[in-house]
Amino acid sequence: MENIIIGGLSGMISRTATAPLELVKIQQQNKFVPYSNVKDVIRKEGLRGLWKGNLSNCVRIFPQMGINYGMYNIAKNIIDKTSIKNDNLKNFLSGSMAGTIAMTAVYPLENIRSRLSLQTNKNHYSGIVDVFKKTPLRTLYYGLRMSIYGYTPYNGLSFMFYENMKKREYNKLVSGGLAGVFAVSFTYPTDLIRRRLQIQGLDPSVPKYNGIVDCVKKIYKYEGIRGFYRGLIPCYIKIFPSLGIQFYMLDFFTHLNV
Repeated sequence: MENIIIGGLSGMISRTATAPLELVKIQQQNKFVPYSNVKDVIRKEGLRGLWKGNLSNCVRIFPQMGINYGMYNIAKNIIDKTSIKNDNLKNFLSGSMAGTIAMTAVYPLENIRSRLSLQTNKNHYSGIVDVFKKTPLRTLYYGLRMSIYGYTPYNGLSFMFYENMKKREYNKLVSGGLAGVFAVSFTYPTDLIRRRLQIQGLDPSVPKYNGIVDCVKKIYKYEGIRGFYRGLIPCYIKIFPSLGIQFYMLDFFTHLNV
């Protein structure tokens, strides 16, 4: 329970601090959605619009990061008792197992965050509860398989890189930020694909995809290789402070023994 609270609080603080950067990334990934740019968001919704979807993100990230950090420590204790000796491999496997469980547990909230972030002036939904009312539960699981394919190695790499740099006594904020940049560099296309699958049916402008393979084929056909990396620069700008703050707060709260 202590690890769940530590992970949850760390996730909420880091995501709230970087919410506008996350919004820009999601907009860049889905530029076909009307008014999907910062200028129009500020003009139509004010500065507060830059944090739209953040409440649902915090509702999502608290249990996700709580489960993630809690399961990471449980998995690490289990793996420590095996014959695996390499610390990097231990951290990668522990992070991967934790990421899979955490993502699966809270996935509908991840989907809801994407939908709320891409609407304008609440033209589709009035809030989290409204999304649940209007969206079939099955639809809220669109993109789950792709999310697991991507988030599992991303989470494993994040913990592996961070623990490696922390062991070398690098600055914790920098270590966390670099861990996020390294991890997302390997897994970014999976994030874009899952986002496209998540928002199926949100708006007529959203391309229709019949699963992962169809999504990959159509993105390549109409957008080329560059299409898989839309929003990567905003992602880098966002991921560095986001993961830096997240890992820093994990250590901070852990040493406070909350």
